[in-house]
Amino acid sequence: MSKPEAETPQPEAAAAPTPEQIAELQTRAAKADENWERLLRTTADFDNFKKRAAREKIEAGQYANASLLQKLLPVLDNFEMALTAAQAAQGDKLASLSTGVTMIQQQLKTALTETGLEEIEAAGLPFDPHLHEAVSQMETVEVPEGHVAQQLRKGYKLKERLLRPATVIVAKAPAVVETN
Repeated sequence: MSKPEAETPQPEAAAAPTPEQIAELQTRAAKADENWERLLRTTADFDNFKKRAAREKIEAGQYANASLLQKLLPVLDNFEMALTAAQAAQGDKLASLSTGVTMIQQQLKTALTETGLEEIEAAGLPFDPHLHEAVSQMETVEVPEGHVAQQLRKGYKLKERLLRPATVIVAKAPAVVETN
């Protein structure tokens, strides 16, 4: 006699989803799509933030010496004025002073150049309000109108950033005097 086989339940045929179930599934799918898009946008925003923060950190490092250099610029100006005065004077003592001051000036300029400081050339060039600060105008025929006729104080840049504009006098055409 054989053992009666245990009756195994037979899977029932899957019932077709109702319209309400289909609508709920569509709502859930739309919500999932919306959440996926939000996740992608948030991830992209975070990646952009990380890149921007890294860029700002690098830039902060490059320009960290800006305030120090601005404090040293008047020293450089004074050295240049002392050199000018010493070169106009006479005598052996003044010659040795001039040599010493020249050596100090070159040493300071070398140190500043190594940190990324650049002088802004202005004399004879077209006036550029991004690099030059005009304090007056001078009538002259020696320099074209709108060009720098005289540089009063040198300007400086740190890498590509302006630290101090060059103080200049801009040339203008002489006034024409009418004779009757």
